[in-house]
Amino acid sequence: MRPTFSIIFFTVISGCGFGLLFLVGVACCANGMGMSRAGVLTALGVGMSFAAAGLLSSLLHLGQPQRAWRALSQWRSSWLSREGVASILTFAPALALFWMVWKHDTSGGTRSVGAALALMSFVTVVCTAGIYTSLKTIRAWHNGYVLPGYLLFGASSAACWLWMIVALIDLRSSRIAALAPWIVLTLAVASVVIKLVYWRFIDNYVGQSTPETATGLGRFGKVSTFEAPHTEENYLTREMGFVLARKHASRLRTIALTLFGVVPTIVAIVSIVGQSQLLVAVCAIAAAIGVIAGLFVERWLFFAQAKHVVMLYYTRFENA
Repeated sequence: MRPTFSIIFFTVISGCGFGLLFLVGVACCANGMGMSRAGVLTALGVGMSFAAAGLLSSLLHLGQPQRAWRALSQWRSSWLSREGVASILTFAPALALFWMVWKHDTSGGTRSVGAALALMSFVTVVCTAGIYTSLKTIRAWHNGYVLPGYLLFGASSAACWLWMIVALIDLRSSRIAALAPWIVLTLAVASVVIKLVYWRFIDNYVGQSTPETATGLGRFGKVSTFEAPHTEENYLTREMGFVLARKHASRLRTIALTLFGVVPTIVAIVSIVGQSQLLVAVCAIAAAIGVIAGLFVERWLFFAQAKHVVMLYYTRFENA
């Protein structure tokens, strides 16, 4: 599939945003984990900004952005519609929690609102992953590794950004500041593992669709290409016929793993060992920047290495 920047930006940034809202919601369920009012408000503001920016970016991928509202009516059958509805609903508890913290609400309602925020953020990311896992024609997406990958990457990037926020605002007083490097370390390692397993799966998968099954001519024997269906590029070949050389894919995978996995792991360990306030802040910033950069590369590969079965008709025949 042809990687499109708007969708890459949407999946990476909105995933981080909703992941950050999820972590803040969980923290509020635990009485804020020692985060200050400024820390909670900053985390909520960054999370909502990222979520909104990602959603607005996704509109750029639509042929008629002004009609995007119509997609919300198809929530019974479309994961895209469910993702849109869930994301909009998530802003209700997010704004409510922001208002309660801003007004120093100590009634105890922040726990319930935080739980609702965490739940809706989780549901939104699940729906985003469902957009791709539901496509049976693209085996690189229709498998059991995509959903946990989306959840882990959202949580990992959010943990890095939450760590940066508490390192800059709540380092001395927040209990979560002590836990953040460990959370980042755990999620970074888990993200590397799930991605390696996913790449191994798509590299070794032998497709069920073949030129024989696609054309229905299998009963006559082996099907081979005689002539291309047409001489000019069309929508299918342009959007679904993107080809990435194996050597380039290998290099990009290494870059992605280094940025979203190795960098956060190393700086988290350095932070745990060092304990210097300045060192912790620098490590947190490096982790936040590295994980986002790495996920942009990873998500580009996620689309570039996805092969649609329709390309059996347009390119050199291979299983898909």
